[in-house]
Amino acid sequence: MISEQRANVLHGILLIALFSCAAFYIAEFEFVKRLSFSPLIVGIILGMLYANSLRNHLPATWVPGIQFCTKQILRAGIILYGFRLTFQSVVAIGGPAILIDCIVVTVTIFLGLLVGKLLKMDRDLSLLTSTGSAICGAAAVLGAEPVVKGEPHKTAVAVSTVVIFGTLSMFIYPVLYRVGLFDLTPEQMGLYTGATLHEVAHVVGAGNAMGAEIADPAIIVKMIRVMLLAPVLVIMGFALARGVKAVPATATPVGSPEKTKITIPWFAFGFLLVIGINSLLPQNLVWLDTLVNGINQLDTFMLTMAMTALGAETSFDKFKKAGFKPFLLAFILYIWLMGGGYLLAKYLA
Repeated sequence: MISEQRANVLHGILLIALFSCAAFYIAEFEFVKRLSFSPLIVGIILGMLYANSLRNHLPATWVPGIQFCTKQILRAGIILYGFRLTFQSVVAIGGPAILIDCIVVTVTIFLGLLVGKLLKMDRDLSLLTSTGSAICGAAAVLGAEPVVKGEPHKTAVAVSTVVIFGTLSMFIYPVLYRVGLFDLTPEQMGLYTGATLHEVAHVVGAGNAMGAEIADPAIIVKMIRVMLLAPVLVIMGFALARGVKAVPATATPVGSPEKTKITIPWFAFGFLLVIGINSLLPQNLVWLDTLVNGINQLDTFMLTMAMTALGAETSFDKFKKAGFKPFLLAFILYIWLMGGGYLLAKYLA
């Protein structure tokens, strides 16, 4: 019986792995590259296509394997993401960049929660959308999902919003910079790009379109935002645990609240630990660089599996149920990032 259950889980994992391989293949198409759609984004699209077509024709016993990808593989992928970062790169870019990143992340999350409350949105969806806009797009939404414990379709909706507006920015920023509407030096423009665009892929795409003198600082500033994911998740876990929820009268005396259990995202500490290890590794060793590059490729595949699995848990009916509000929230945050980020880059850099 146990071996049969394991086989069913394995079937679900293998299904997602095959979709993820397809996502990597499609991501190499020229028109997909021009859009800077990473395999993660292609993966969630493939997963959603599957959820709205073939999902009902496959055994329900495969579902645990798909859910395994949305949780365990996701956490492992977030931890390994630390091999892309070093603490030295943070020191090199300087204090103003760190300050601006901290302001952007903090204001975006609190503004998102405030606007979400005014729009009477689901709290989990507001928090996921705000976190994705504030830090690093889809990867941040994936990192926050185990802490928020939101339903898979909410995660997919949040990812969709940051992908849409991040992609728009990737094309808009270079155009506005070239026509002179952004009155910023190359260094300031790099800081602005890295501090406000959603996905790492979007920063790379926009930065390269404007030149290496903008792309290099933009990517480092973006990586600092990515590093902020760990402390944000820890704070988020404790903050969510402070909430209270009503319980049935049969369980406790009338009017008695029950505190929610504290969820400590241990994978966030693993993320920081891996960054520390990567920071201590010796430089200019070919075999070590090859090893780290291999780990990063494996990590991208694991995150693609997690994204694909989340898409496979999402139907278009759930998007309709979410309504227009999540996209309105993401648009408001997008306006703040463009306007507020510009002022921060111009006067604090």
